[in-house]
Amino acid sequence: MSINLAELIYQYFVKAGKDKKEKIASFPGVFRFSPDRLLKDIAEIRASGLSRVLLFGIADKKNSLGSQAYAEKNIVTQAVKKIKSEFPDLEVITDVCLCAYTSHGHCGILKDGSRGIDHKKTLQALEKTALTHAAAGADWVAPSAMAKEQVAAIRAALDKNGFKRVKILGYSAKFASNFYGPFRQAADSAPKFGDRRAYQLDFNDTQAALKEIKADISEGADVVMVKPALGYLDVIKEARQRFKFPLAAFNVSGEYSFVKYGARKGLWDEQKMTLEIIAAIKRSGADWIISYHSKDIAGWKNA
Repeated sequence: MSINLAELIYQYFVKAGKDKKEKIASFPGVFRFSPDRLLKDIAEIRASGLSRVLLFGIADKKNSLGSQAYAEKNIVTQAVKKIKSEFPDLEVITDVCLCAYTSHGHCGILKDGSRGIDHKKTLQALEKTALTHAAAGADWVAPSAMAKEQVAAIRAALDKNGFKRVKILGYSAKFASNFYGPFRQAADSAPKFGDRRAYQLDFNDTQAALKEIKADISEGADVVMVKPALGYLDVIKEARQRFKFPLAAFNVSGEYSFVKYGARKGLWDEQKMTLEIIAAIKRSGADWIISYHSKDIAGWKNA
């Protein structure tokens, strides 16, 4: 099955500072970039034919409210402005969540004196985060907190504030998965207590996933998503069959890293294994594939 580079989205981790390109111990080939070094790397992927990127911000200061996520001049807004200035035709998607910015590592604001999520305050924070990204020039915002009605709240906030052009990529069916380990190290976003099963989906529950996808469509998402991808090909396929709607799949950090580590051990050919996995995700029905392999795939296609 042929892979079109226009169907791939590459991810970046952005942090404050200058001339920084930091290795991540558990995440071969992936780095944390300061905005200036990020532009150099984006120049390479743009020249290779990739046309979309997804940005994750790394907080240098955290608090219980995750306020750096929605500060007017946060690391993501700085990066978006620089990227759109240098590469105006590159589609920039920004992750909208609080987990990398909260001191407790959860995706929302906690209730006073409780470990439960304050739904109202969380939605307000996500709205403000999306608005700062839109004002900086983001083409898409991607709410990933799995807060109920997050897409509807963000769509209403964007429209009310003059950002009707900004589209929403919904993390619609995001499972409480064991495949997120390298990402959580990269973003320093692991929860300090408990886990995220209270708001992310049970990996056994396909029907809940389809319900969430349907909800995001009704709330105004422009594209819906299944995350992770490789372990959830059945969900992608069922979503493709049930909803005639643009569908993305997120080939996540753990899925990516096992390919890299296996190749290092000589267990398989990295290129062949990667292309087989991406073909399987596409065959299951994904229109877009978000993958850390995207840069390598572009290089192989241009070789």
